[in-house]
Amino acid sequence: MSYDTHLPQAPAPVAAMRNGLGTAALILGIIGTLSGLIPLFFWLAGILGLIALILGLVGRGRVKRGEANNKGVALFGALLGLAALILSVVGAVITYTAVSDAVDEIDKAVKDAAPKTPGNSAGKGGKSKPLAGGDTSVYDDGLKVTVSAAKPFTPGEYAVGHAKGNKAYQVTITVENGGKKNFDATLVTLSARAGADGAEADEIADDKIGGGITGSILPGKKATAIYAFDTPADAKDLTVEASPGIDYDGAQWELKLG
Repeated sequence: MSYDTHLPQAPAPVAAMRNGLGTAALILGIIGTLSGLIPLFFWLAGILGLIALILGLVGRGRVKRGEANNKGVALFGALLGLAALILSVVGAVITYTAVSDAVDEIDKAVKDAAPKTPGNSAGKGGKSKPLAGGDTSVYDDGLKVTVSAAKPFTPGEYAVGHAKGNKAYQVTITVENGGKKNFDATLVTLSARAGADGAEADEIADDKIGGGITGSILPGKKATAIYAFDTPADAKDLTVEASPGIDYDGAQWELKLG
């Protein structure tokens, strides 16, 4: 009697499926897509989307080689990665546009808040060089201010601001609204200095003169007022400064007296 001495062989072990890349692609794709729905997180969506797309494609390669069996998971992860990339581009455009608009609004607000600078009628800007009588100071918003040459003025009997022995001169200020909005002329002021020491010249008011410009000036319209100033008898010039309001820089006129 013979016996078979060969033992039965054990079955070969089944190789473990390498499904990690597909699963990781799905998780990152989901997170990336959700991040892409928030425009501010476009950068995160782009990074996660790119990684998810790469991992998903590599995971599909493993499925084709029989190393993994989660073909659907890897494919879905890759598609979500691609979607996250697209959303990241859209989010970047939206964020850039929003930031650009915000910067433009800030620039506009700063420009509106900044004092409006004058220039003369010949187009030379700046405040360092005084204007002459009859010259016009033109502002950025189209407002125009003109101060006439000085003329001798005889104060009335009950005039206020005139000292005995001094001389009096009158100037005419014309404000023209060249802008598109009504201009409030209530804050228009006119001041003057006279004499060698540049002392402030008192404004004269009587029943004929004084009061300035009041109310609003419509676009394309103008308003005029006459001011009179008290000066020393020997004063040779009168420096007049006109300010249209708190949002404007003042302009100066150097007027000859005689």
